Amino acid sequence: MTRPATTIQSQILGEKEEEPPGKSVISDLEEEPPSKTASIESTVAEEPPGSTVSSGWKRFFNTVTEDCWNSWIWQYCHRITTVEELSKYIPFSTREQSQLKLVTTKYPLSITPYYLSLINPYDKDDPIRRQAVPSFEEIALADMGMEDPLDERKDSVVPGLVHRYSDRVLMVLTDLCPMLCRHCTRKREWQHGGWVRTRQQIEVMLDYIRGHPDIRDVIISGGDPLTLSTVHLEKVISRLRQIKHVEIIRIGSRFPVVLPQRIDDELCAMLSRYGPIWFNTHFNHYREITPEAAAACDRLLRSGVPVNNQSVLLRGVNDSVEVQKKLCQGLLRIKVRPYYLFQCDEVQGTEHLRTPVETGLKIIEGLRGYTSGLAVPTYVIDLSQGGGKVPLQPDYVLEHNKEGLLLKNYEGHLFRYRNPGSNGRQRQARETVMPFAGSLGSLLAEAKLELKSEGARDENRVSVRP
Repeated sequence: MTRPATTIQSQILGEKEEEPPGKSVISDLEEEPPSKTASIESTVAEEPPGSTVSSGWKRFFNTVTEDCWNSWIWQYCHRITTVEELSKYIPFSTREQSQLKLVTTKYPLSITPYYLSLINPYDKDDPIRRQAVPSFEEIALADMGMEDPLDERKDSVVPGLVHRYSDRVLMVLTDLCPMLCRHCTRKREWQHGGWVRTRQQIEVMLDYIRGHPDIRDVIISGGDPLTLSTVHLEKVISRLRQIKHVEIIRIGSRFPVVLPQRIDDELCAMLSRYGPIWFNTHFNHYREITPEAAAACDRLLRSGVPVNNQSVLLRGVNDSVEVQKKLCQGLLRIKVRPYYLFQCDEVQGTEHLRTPVETGLKIIEGLRGYTSGLAVPTYVIDLSQGGGKVPLQPDYVLEHNKEGLLLKNYEGHLFRYRNPGSNGRQRQARETVMPFAGSLGSLLAEAKLELKSEGARDENRVSVRP
């Protein structure tokens, strides 16, 4: 469904806007768009790219005033949406430009000036760039994956409302986003043009929720729902809050990461009136944790809106223990809880960004015990065909029978845990472990590991000592 552009734009900027957003909105502030005056050759930063937002701002947009830069409307209106415009900031060969133009005929391009300022233009493997700049691999590997891997269409009870789990629903209000992330699960929607759900469609969604008292949790998503004006968004949230059995509302948005200026006082004041509201955002790399992003999250928190993070495991972006540890510890420093680490979905056009599941397991194993538990997200696969989320953990349980378990801790030491009522108290330590036969028994025998009790007070806990 494609809506008229003027209607969509009025819902983004608010119904009081007489003029649709575009380059003309700020024509009285600037004589010409910054893309006409900035060039790669003429503005080279002296400090490392990505170290601060201001370095990228001045490098790419040195004619833009601070007021414009801090305006989310200006940022949204000046998104980079063509390869020609992007090539003014990032050097591409003629062949690369031709390839990227071909990619954008299937998978469009949109990057906010703010997020572009975080990219190192001279590093093709820059982790920020990999999330935002198209890659020829998106169409070269297009036969791999699925258009709708989570089968959201099957679980859509009315247009825009996904009801998969009994006590919660997903409201998809728009397919508009400030940035088109190259790993997007709903990449299929990009080819259909921008749309916003009509009032009539939203009313049908609300009627369904009213008629299902088991629904206690509503997740507002998109696209990105914060592309809608605060007034438009409040109309939806206020009506949800009138439904008595709706206990919590969640908002899924990447605005704090890609356009943090959107998290302004007006939005936060509105959200504070309809709590409890939980905010799930999407940091994938520690370089995205900028002063602007931190301030945006802080404003939400001070408005009574807790902020969680849902990362996606991406090849060349965050597929190492080191990067994940810096990311998760950095999130805690800005009071954001690392919530989920998603295995990248099997979406067409994302195969080059996917990693083996073993990579995610090794990351969790490298975090558990080596940083605080708050910094360890839950690693999950969102199963295809609407199977839902399945959490994955490294193999800490080595053997399990009715008497107990043999467990491996984060250091690789083995421990025996006795179930209540078993006879483990009457056995010797070595006899206790003997029933665990097979490959584990061979491993213990070959390594000549001795099992010792950890003292009288912990007589049922057994560890392996070299």
